[in-house]
Amino acid sequence: MNNDHDPLRRTVIAALASAPLLSLADTQNASEIPRSGSRILVAYFSRSGNTRVVAGLIQRRLGADLFEIRPAKAYPEDYLQTVERARQERDNGFEPELESKVHAMSDYETIYLGFPIWGETTPPIVRAFLSAHDLTGKTLIPFNTHGGYGLGNSRSVLEKHASKAKVTEGFLMEGEQERKTMERVNGWLSDHPLTR
Repeated sequence: MNNDHDPLRRTVIAALASAPLLSLADTQNASEIPRSGSRILVAYFSRSGNTRVVAGLIQRRLGADLFEIRPAKAYPEDYLQTVERARQERDNGFEPELESKVHAMSDYETIYLGFPIWGETTPPIVRAFLSAHDLTGKTLIPFNTHGGYGLGNSRSVLEKHASKAKVTEGFLMEGEQERKTMERVNGWLSDHPLTR
């Protein structure tokens, strides 16, 4: 078997790659971000960890500061419940409350903004992040993960919510999605002799 396609291997590599991020994220609170003196901020929202890994790679490569976008009320652990909550938020134009904000946003010139594409658009919590911060004159560089549907309308959402920032082309990567994993496991269990 080719190790490049071994799911356990990929999980371990992802965990190791994001380990420094986890310790940094745990120290983040409403009043401070660990500062490097950089004029670059990597802000990201990640539910499954795919976007977190990309954020960590960017942050380490550029020596940037790191900020995890978190809702004050966490999304459910259950994937389908999260999908339903995000759909309701999107359909109602609701922007969830942020757990914390970047209090020194004026110190940054460039913001790398990472998030997964949800329902072919920007997650409501990312819209809330954009609405909560003055990005006037800043360069906003998106990096996105998706489950096969591409960017959807996320670019126009960024341009609308950060209208005074320069939004540039970003990075896009298809990532494994929990939905695909659930479908494969459920299919496997359906065909398994012990669960028929």
